[in-house]
Amino acid sequence: MKKLKKIFYCNVALLLLVLLLVGCAGGKNEEAKNPSDNDSASQSEENNDETEDNNQIGKDESESTTGSKEAITKNSNENSSKEAKEAKDSNENSSKESVTKDSNENSSKESSTDESNENSSEKGETKEKDQEDNALSKYPSEKIEYARVWLQLGPNQEIDELNVRHISAGEPINPNDDTSASYPEDVIQLAGSRLVDGSVTYSGNGDGTINVYNVPLRWDSSADVNKNFMQKYTKNIIENKKLVHVDPGVEEKIIKLIDIMNIH
Repeated sequence: MKKLKKIFYCNVALLLLVLLLVGCAGGKNEEAKNPSDNDSASQSEENNDETEDNNQIGKDESESTTGSKEAITKNSNENSSKEAKEAKDSNENSSKESVTKDSNENSSKESSTDESNENSSEKGETKEKDQEDNALSKYPSEKIEYARVWLQLGPNQEIDELNVRHISAGEPINPNDDTSASYPEDVIQLAGSRLVDGSVTYSGNGDGTINVYNVPLRWDSSADVNKNFMQKYTKNIIENKKLVHVDPGVEEKIIKLIDIMNIH
């Protein structure tokens, strides 16, 4: 009996020892396991931190990239707007320049047309004048002058003949009166064949103008008038001579007068 008890107690003690050893071994295993878990946890935390950092960096980079894209987009839009505005201004300026150019070209064309018309008109007049001069070239210039003066100043154009008389300077204006004033220069007197045809007395200046004296074709008797009357009257004729520009006249009429002209 005592031996059984002793064996029982030994077994219990051995069992307790085994349990103690098992417990110690389990504690070591747990400790060995726990550092790994702690390392895993630490590693996990580090990974989480790195992930968060990466996420933050990615976020920052994304924000930076987005900001850059927005800035680039904004700059691009601004540049596009500027380019569009510049293009619009350029088109407007081009349009204005085109309008101005067209206006200048039209003005130039109109001016050229006007000048061409004027030149054509002048050429036409010159051609007609040349033709007229050619037609009159066979006549003496003096006769042409007499005919032109009569066509412009002759009292009667329907005459049978045109008489031309040269009067020298110093001859009395009224040859029937000794008190008459004398011509200060050589003059020419044109008259028809009849008293009603009238007369023209003038001197030529050689530049297309003449000095016209208002001298009557026939003088009345001065026997019953004051002695100094004729002198004053003829001086007044000299003082009131008129400067007249002679027109070219019509060729056919000039030739007709030359044909009936008598020079004394």
